[in-house]
Amino acid sequence: MLDIVRLRVLAAVARHGSVTAAARELHYSQPSVSHHLAKLEAETGAKLIQRAGRGIRLTEAGRLLAERATEIIGRIDSASAELSAHVGLRAGRVRLAAFPSALGTFVPRAAAVLAGEHPGLELRLTETEPPDALRMLRAGYVDVAVIFRFDGTAPEEEGIRLLHLLDDPSYLVTPGPAGVQDPAGGRDPADSGGTGGGPLPEAAGDLASHRASRWIGGCERCRSHLLELCARAGFEPEIAFMTDDIVAVQALVAAGIGVTALPGLALRSHRNPEVTVIELPGSTRHVYAATYGEPPDPPATAALLTALAAVTPP
Repeated sequence: MLDIVRLRVLAAVARHGSVTAAARELHYSQPSVSHHLAKLEAETGAKLIQRAGRGIRLTEAGRLLAERATEIIGRIDSASAELSAHVGLRAGRVRLAAFPSALGTFVPRAAAVLAGEHPGLELRLTETEPPDALRMLRAGYVDVAVIFRFDGTAPEEEGIRLLHLLDDPSYLVTPGPAGVQDPAGGRDPADSGGTGGGPLPEAAGDLASHRASRWIGGCERCRSHLLELCARAGFEPEIAFMTDDIVAVQALVAAGIGVTALPGLALRSHRNPEVTVIELPGSTRHVYAATYGEPPDPPATAALLTALAAVTPP
């Protein structure tokens, strides 16, 4: 049977690419780390580490075992937290990964609800985009991942369960003073209140009129969605700038450098007063809370899901 301590050592070496750094993280001596690696090789009958100049690198077998070790350790740590929180949710922790505009809007409200209902439960937050959040979820580093996707019908991989939180429309963002009414009478997303889950009046976002404009692209998923929207409008946008920073992208638009499309949550998280927004029909992204494994959820995870649902009314 593989020793969990030695698996932790291998995972740390894989993470840092160095015995010295792994020893520092684990508060072990370097000889102790080398001893654990040697014992692990003896247990598995596989060569896990190779010398590379003055350093080391993992063999193919070592990389495979290190990946599995990371998942195993995450699950053990998660199980420990679940057990500590099981009795009345008086203690323990629950871990959430979420994309930036979720952390800037409804996640803090959910954190406040959770703290009020379960003051002994510690909430840990990580900011990351959906692909990395799902990887962290599968590896057991987080208990809940707040993600989005633009295709509401695409299934997630086996083991991932989704709780729908809200639908978040996208907006064409152009230079001009905030609050200007669009031709169809649609409202500014910053004026709608709530968390971004409520419907806004339909607006006539005219992408085609900006076919000659320079565009500002965001994260990979949002950029792909922008390309799809423009393709539907009959043109390919010239993406001259790329940034994930919603403050920077709106500043660039306000300065007349380009135009962009942003989701409503991003605009509620931060709104530059020198830009105009128009809702883009058919551009909604769907926001979910993802969990991993078979139901029922552990009590701490269930409490966090309840708090998220409470602040994102349909």
